[in-house]
This record gives sequence, C-alpha cells and structure tokens, in this order.
Amino acid sequence: MTLTPFADEATALCIAGLTIENRLDRVSMFGSIDLTRDRAGLRQARELRALLDAVVTTLEREGPSLPEAVAVGQRIDTVKNPFD
Repeated sequence: MTLTPFADEATALCIAGLTIENRLDRVSMFGSIDLTRDRAGLRQARELRALLDAVVTTLEREGPSLPEAVAVGQRIDTVKNPFD
C-alpha cells in the first residue's frame, strides 16, 4: 500500500475496480470490487484490509481531538469569465 491516510490531496490507488483517493479530511472510495474465492481475491482482500486498518489506526491515534463530523460536499467557486 502506498497511501498514507489523510496525508495529502493527491495520492490515489486502485484495488481491482475500487478507486481510493486520499484527502486531508477524508479517504474517498468509489467503484466496485468482487472479492473472488481465489488467490487474486485473497490478495485484493488483504490490500483492502491493510488500507482500512491504516485509516482506523490514524483515526484512533487522533482520538478525542477528532471533530464530531466533517462537512463533505463540493464547494463551487464562481469566477468572472476572463474572456467576456
């Protein structure tokens, strides 16, 4: 695993069809994954478990200083069109 949870705004990785994106205030996962009953499925399950273990460890380390909730949503800034 090459993603340190909550460490930057640029790291992303894929586990099969699941994409994981790192942010400073969240780790986003989207897509789908089939954990098949074979060696490939075992490898993918272990990768996913390692990622989630790292997320839980990071959050537990911060413990009581964690906010109750982080506002998640897209902020859209409107700027004047420079070509008008």
